[in-house]
Formats: sequence, C-alpha cells, structure tokens
Amino acid sequence: MGLKVAVLGATGAVGKEMLTILAERLFPADEIHALATRKSMGVEVSYGDRDLKVKDAAQFDFSTVDLVLVSAGADVAREMAPKIATAGAIVIDNSSAFRMDPDVPLVVPEVNPDALEGVKAKRIVANPNCSTIQMVVALKPLHNLADISRISVSTYQSVSGAGNAAMDELWRQTRGIFVNDGVEKHEFTKQIAFNVIPRIGDLVKGGTTTEEQKMVDETHKMLDPDIRVIASCVRVPVFVGHGMTLHVEFNKPVSAKDARDLLRESPGLMLVDNREDDGFVTPVECVGEFAVFVSRVREDPTVEHGLAMWVVSDNLRKGAALNAVQIAEALNNRGLFG
Repeated sequence: MGLKVAVLGATGAVGKEMLTILAERLFPADEIHALATRKSMGVEVSYGDRDLKVKDAAQFDFSTVDLVLVSAGADVAREMAPKIATAGAIVIDNSSAFRMDPDVPLVVPEVNPDALEGVKAKRIVANPNCSTIQMVVALKPLHNLADISRISVSTYQSVSGAGNAAMDELWRQTRGIFVNDGVEKHEFTKQIAFNVIPRIGDLVKGGTTTEEQKMVDETHKMLDPDIRVIASCVRVPVFVGHGMTLHVEFNKPVSAKDARDLLRESPGLMLVDNREDDGFVTPVECVGEFAVFVSRVREDPTVEHGLAMWVVSDNLRKGAALNAVQIAEALNNRGLFG
C-alpha cells in the first residue's frame, strides 16, 4: 500500500521540482496533494503526466497524509512543521529552520543515512543547504579513506538558489542591457547580469555570511565536527546549477589517482575528469541530472596531503528536491512511516 503525500510550497521552483521527481522516481504515493498559500488556490502544477490543482495549506487536514515535503521558507516551516508533525505526518523540510536542531536529523542519504532514526523524536527531517549537499556527497568517500582535517571551499551559486524572482531578475537585467533599457535591482543588492556577487545571505560575526556559516555548521553536523571549514559563497549569472572549487587537506597522503578511483565508484557521484579541453562538467551540463559531478581532481602541492577538485550539481535537484525525495525513500525503506 502506498503513502499519502503532500508538497507544501508546490508553486515555487523547488516545490515544482519535488513533484516532478516524485513522479520520475515512481515514489509509492497513493495520493499526492499540492499545497500553497490561499492566493495560489486553483493554480495547476504538473505531477508526471497529471495536473494537480493547488490547495490552500491553511485549510488542509494534515492528519490525512503520511508525508509532507516542505519548501516554503524558514518562517513558514517554523510555524507549520511542528503542527504537521503533531497531526501525524513526517515532515521533510527544505529550509534552514531545523537544520541545527539537535533533535532533528540533517541528512544526505549517501552520507549519513543512519541519522534518519532520529526522526522519531520530532517527526521532522531537515534537508541541508544546496551547496553543502553536493560538497559532502563528494567528500564523504574521501573522508572514509583518509580523515579530512580542513576544507576551503569557494562556491559559484546560480540565481535559482534565490528563487523564481531572482531568476526573473537575471533575465530582465540581461535583456535590459542588450536593448539599452538599463538595469533595475530588486532581488540582489548589486547587478547580477554579467557580474558576480561575493556575498550570499546576511553578514554575521567576523564578516562571514549566513550562507557560508551554513556550510560550516552543516558539514560539522553531518560529516565530522573536527573538520576545519572556511567557505566563500558567490552568486553568479547562471540560471541553474551550482559549482564549487574544493581545496581539501587530509591527515595522511591521498593521491589524485586513488581519489579518482574511489570517486568513480561512489554512490551519487559521476567522475568526469579527462585531461582534455572539454574533459570536465559545467553547470549548464548538470541541469536535469541527479548526480553530483566531480572534475579536475589534482594534488595540491602547497599543503601537506592536499587535493583540489571542481564539483557541480543541479541545485534544484540534488541540492534540494531530489535529496528530499531520497530522504523520503530512505524513510520508507526503513519502515519509519506510521
């Protein structure tokens, strides 16, 4: 017998992708409900070859479903997720609201699936930050091989990570520059078209940003609290697909060859690392794919036991919707519903 599932935030970029992936992966759902705010009632969203009419989340009876995937922002999640869980459903939340709650598992199935047993405490599972997800998928096999002591990561994050309005702004600014209409800024503090913005999120203590701090804290929670992490997060004029450069230090020698051999066989990863002009993957090529792609693996001669690599992934898929659906699949396989 299948599950009864709802997607809250079904009209957003990630919510739509959640519905698409649930259908693509044939998730065992007997019922599927698309939920959003009252203003979106009656709007149709796609679920496989079907169209679903969006329902008002405020009026929905959550006791009638087993699982709710939430992609509606941290404020909504803080208000709604505990109520949904109290009604009896398990919540998989895509926001930052519960990621650092010690009673809420923060999970990437390829990295720390056993943490899902912690869902029994609050009936909530947190989906990590998009950039953290692709980074820890790439690093978990290497950490198993030789303990990682330090990570320096620079991200190149697409505008879709900031939502539909940000994607629209990139399009309007790009068009405006070409037709001499000028540039209007609403979603970003700086022009994003033909530019990069070296700040994502709010500034916090020490000059870091909330996005950068998420990568530090979430890596500690999922991978290892003893790893030293520094992140620099940059918004780039790409619609979908996050890239990152990783410089990783280990506690013992790891050759580039051994790393490539291991990554080639690791779950959730695709190694594309040919020493040719086009022997790597870019954000454009990862769109629509499930895998995290690793390229340009090489030894770092500036530190002891260091490697450098390039990692890209579709942030709306593995960075958000796919990881949430994979969490749901893992919960179901472990018999944690009901």
